[in-house]
Amino acid sequence: MTVFHRNEKKEPLPEALQGGVVAIGNFDGVHRGHRSVLERALAVASERQVPALVLTFEPHPRSIFRPDEPVFRLTPAPLKARLLEAMGFLCVIEYPFDADFASRSAEEFIQTILVDWLSASAVVTGFDFHFGKGREGGPAFLMASGERHGFTVSLMDAFRDENAEVISSSRIRSLLAGGDVAEAAGLLGYRYTVEAEVIGGEKLGRQLGYPTANMRLPAETELKAGIYAVRFRRPDGSLHDGVASYGRRPTVTENGAPLLETYLFDFSGSLYGETCSVSFFGHLRDELKFDGLDPLVAQMKRDEEEARALLSGVTPLGEVDQNIAF
Repeated sequence: MTVFHRNEKKEPLPEALQGGVVAIGNFDGVHRGHRSVLERALAVASERQVPALVLTFEPHPRSIFRPDEPVFRLTPAPLKARLLEAMGFLCVIEYPFDADFASRSAEEFIQTILVDWLSASAVVTGFDFHFGKGREGGPAFLMASGERHGFTVSLMDAFRDENAEVISSSRIRSLLAGGDVAEAAGLLGYRYTVEAEVIGGEKLGRQLGYPTANMRLPAETELKAGIYAVRFRRPDGSLHDGVASYGRRPTVTENGAPLLETYLFDFSGSLYGETCSVSFFGHLRDELKFDGLDPLVAQMKRDEEEARALLSGVTPLGEVDQNIAF
C-alpha cells in the first residue's frame, strides 16, 4: 500500500501507478455509501488489469472553507488509508487541500492532476462530485473532459440503506453524537474506531482496581460522553476486550478535558507511548456524576459485567471490520 503526498516538488507519480482507475472523493468514514464508488473502481481496475487508486484531499475541505467549524472526522487520514488498503487499493493519494488549490479552475484540475500527473484511464466518483473554483466543475463537465482526454467516467448514485435512506458521513456523525455506535456500525460496515497514543493519567483507576489506558481524541470529536463496550488493538495486532469511558469524569474532576479511558479485561502490562485503536461495540450508559468513589466503583463492576456479556457474542460485520477491529 502506497500513501502518496503531492508536494511542492511536484514529484512524478511512480510509473507503476500511472494509467490506473482513480476513485475521487473525501471518503470520510469509508462507509457503505462510499463503498459503492470504491468497489466500482476496483472492479474496473480488475477488468482492465491496471492499478486502483484513491484520490482524496487533506485536510478536509471544510477546514478551509469554514475554519471556525471544525469537522468531526470519522476516519483521520492514517485510518482511512488502512481501510482503503483493506478493500484492495494499491495507492491513496492525499492531495493537499488549501486556498490555492480551491482557487484553481476545473479545467486545471483535469489537466494537471488527472491527465498530466495521474494519466488516469478511468475515473469513478459520486453523482454530485463538484470541483474547481466556485464548484464550476460538475458531472457533465467531468464526462465531457473524459471524452476529450481519453478517460472513462463512472458516476455512482447515492447509496441507500435497507430503509431507502441515504448513507452519509453526516448521518453517521449524528448517530455517534447520540451514542448509537451500533446503528453507526450498520452504516459504516465496521465498528466505529479511534486511534491515539496511550498517555499517562492520574492513576486513579489503578487505585480503584480498574487501571485504564488513557487517550486524548481530537478536540472536534463529537462522540457522546458515556460508557461503551469496546475492543482494543495494540500495535502488534493483539486484541483485548474492555470497557471504556469517554467524557470529562465529573465524579473526580471539575470541567476536565474529554478523555477516553479504557479498562482492558484480564490484562497486565504497560501501554504508555503505544499508538492503539479502540473499536466501539455498544453504548452501555450515559456519563454520570456519583456521590463519591464507592458508588462509582460499584457501577464500574456492573459496567464490566455488561460489557463482557455484550462482547462475548459479537461477530465481524465484514472483511473490513475484521481487518480493523478483530
